[in-house]
Amino acid sequence: MLGIGKSIFRRLLFGHMFTMLLGLCVVGFLLSLLTKDYIVDSQKEELLRKAKRVNLAVQTVVVPDDRLKELLLFFDQTFDARIWLFDRGGKIAATSSKDEVYVGKSVDPAVVRKVLNGEEALLNEPRFEGLKESMLSVVVPWGKDNEVYGGIVLHASVAGMNETITLMRETILWVTLVGVLLSAATASYLSWSISRPLRRIDKLALRIGHGDYGERIEIYSNDEIGELAATINQMADKLQRTDEDKRKQEQIRQDFLANVSHELRTPLTAMQGFLEALQDDLIDDAAKPKYYDIIYKETLHMNRLVDDIADLIKLENDEIALSRSPVDVRQLFAHIAAMFGPEAAERNTAIEMRTEEGLPDAYADRDRFEQIMKNLVKNAVKFTENGKILLSARAESELLVIHVADTGIGISPDDQEMIWERFFKVDRGRSKKGSGTGLGLAIVRELVELHGGTITVRSEVGQGTVFEFRLPAAQNAIHEGGRQHVKAI
Repeated sequence: MLGIGKSIFRRLLFGHMFTMLLGLCVVGFLLSLLTKDYIVDSQKEELLRKAKRVNLAVQTVVVPDDRLKELLLFFDQTFDARIWLFDRGGKIAATSSKDEVYVGKSVDPAVVRKVLNGEEALLNEPRFEGLKESMLSVVVPWGKDNEVYGGIVLHASVAGMNETITLMRETILWVTLVGVLLSAATASYLSWSISRPLRRIDKLALRIGHGDYGERIEIYSNDEIGELAATINQMADKLQRTDEDKRKQEQIRQDFLANVSHELRTPLTAMQGFLEALQDDLIDDAAKPKYYDIIYKETLHMNRLVDDIADLIKLENDEIALSRSPVDVRQLFAHIAAMFGPEAAERNTAIEMRTEEGLPDAYADRDRFEQIMKNLVKNAVKFTENGKILLSARAESELLVIHVADTGIGISPDDQEMIWERFFKVDRGRSKKGSGTGLGLAIVRELVELHGGTITVRSEVGQGTVFEFRLPAAQNAIHEGGRQHVKAI
């Protein structure tokens, strides 16, 4: 996949260089043409100005005349230009000294007609008989006022002009070459600055494809590539969280299956052993009721386990729909206290209730609310001996705050973080009774949260435990309450 990055680098580099090189070549070519035209036009204008000065000097001189030859020679040397004078018939009447061989020869009739009309001639390639070398020539009328005697021709060699044009073109070429080098460096840097983060993104995508979500791209820019890198990082974060959640869920599933297998295997093994002993008449008739009772209790335990598992699965899959209505908290407390009173009395434990006056009803599913209270009170009774269990409730804003507090043996800080996990059981040695399914508190938390509430625990080893949860209050259902004691009997 890294070859893609290299290909992008080459394409960007060559693309930038081609664009810049093409632009520089076009600009250089246009500059060369414009410069040539400017130099030629400037030279022509200069020659016209000089030709007019010659006309001013010779317009009163008679041809032939020695003074005329001196003037032409002077201007020839001063202007570095060859000078011809021709009459109205186009015959060359006088020249500068080195051009005497052209005297008597004819000028192009088209040029003669133009001059006789009082016009100036700017000729790129004037066709004068006898000229062999390349010259730049201009022609102006020769005369005074409105009288035209003929024409004045100034020839200037194009060699110097061509040298200037060549020098200018060389300068443009060197500037173009320098521009190409600078553009190559710029294009290389720009291509590198674009392809480098793309290669990093490519590398990260490859690692993500192999399941490695730990690496991130460092972002140095706020442009589109920076936004792409940020998006890739966010994707990696989400994939990492998803992968961690998947692993965690898989571990939970495996633990769940292992715990269910263990919880079912233990009573089934015991029941199998007792049944085999009964079947083989290894147990006296007097002891058989005891073993039947054990088998019955193990059956009840497995039924509770299956029911708890079914409830927990439904809660986690959002398959339980609440049937909410106002629930009288004091009546529910009394019902729970009466239900667990005998079992608490066996452990010399009292169950008390305390509710404030004007306590509103809870807005909850009564059966699920009762299930919450049963699980909490059952745990309190199981782990409290020679103590007290207090059921209390108070209103707080639009919520009811409900406490189930006991003076039992308490829960260690380490265990407090784990009690909400499925199948987690505090040290079984805490209770003289058989342990539960380990799903009660997990179900309690799910049911409280299903009602839109929260639940917390406070506990000290040897001092007791307080479970506190909050449920919505039914605002228009108020009952008078107070302190009430339900003594276990």
